[in-house]
Amino acid sequence: MNGIIAGIRAGLRDLADEKTRESGRRFFKEPVKLYGVKTATVMKLADRTFRELVNMDKTAVFSLCEELFSSGCMEESFIAARWSEKLHRQYEPDDFTVFERWVDSYVTNWASCDTLCNHTVGSFLEMFPEYIPRLTAWTQSENRWMRRAAAVSLIVPAKRGLFLGEAFSIADLLLTDDDDLVRKGYGWLLKEESRRHQDEVLAFVLERRERMPRTALRYAIELMPPEKRRLAMAK
Repeated sequence: MNGIIAGIRAGLRDLADEKTRESGRRFFKEPVKLYGVKTATVMKLADRTFRELVNMDKTAVFSLCEELFSSGCMEESFIAARWSEKLHRQYEPDDFTVFERWVDSYVTNWASCDTLCNHTVGSFLEMFPEYIPRLTAWTQSENRWMRRAAAVSLIVPAKRGLFLGEAFSIADLLLTDDDDLVRKGYGWLLKEESRRHQDEVLAFVLERRERMPRTALRYAIELMPPEKRRLAMAK
């Protein structure tokens, strides 16, 4: 298995570009560890190398994912997230504990958070919605990425109109969070719910607009028509 990881890292080094690395760093306030490979290229590498794993069981692949996550390198985290999501048909309830540990232990920036949670965790929650209440504990974590993850794990289901009540519960728990990226996370979740539930999201925002940070509010109403955005932003 070490040969697979070594091959991934060699491939990333070959694809790395200093201009891409420096450009990528501008999207983050916190320090990030980058090779300097464009995301689309990283995902193509992930898809190509996943073919080498077809005869491995899920536990072995998850071990490889953990090794990639533990490097702290963003591109490696993208590959780990891609591989784990490709195994979604094999998910079992106990996998929630694995994904929770990955978020808490290895996620150090919004891009790694969203790539893992939108797809891997989101797919898991669609399969096992009885685990959605476990996100409540994430909203109370001292780890900002766990708190953001509580919201962004429901993004993809929200695009399909799923879990509206659960999304509102998460947003309420994060409503006055003092971290800008957490606010943007739950604002994004509300925005995606507004695709199918515009009136309900507007009512939610109007009821809370005096307490809701403007950053989150603007995200939540982004897809709404101008007259509804003006109503929501009115003081």
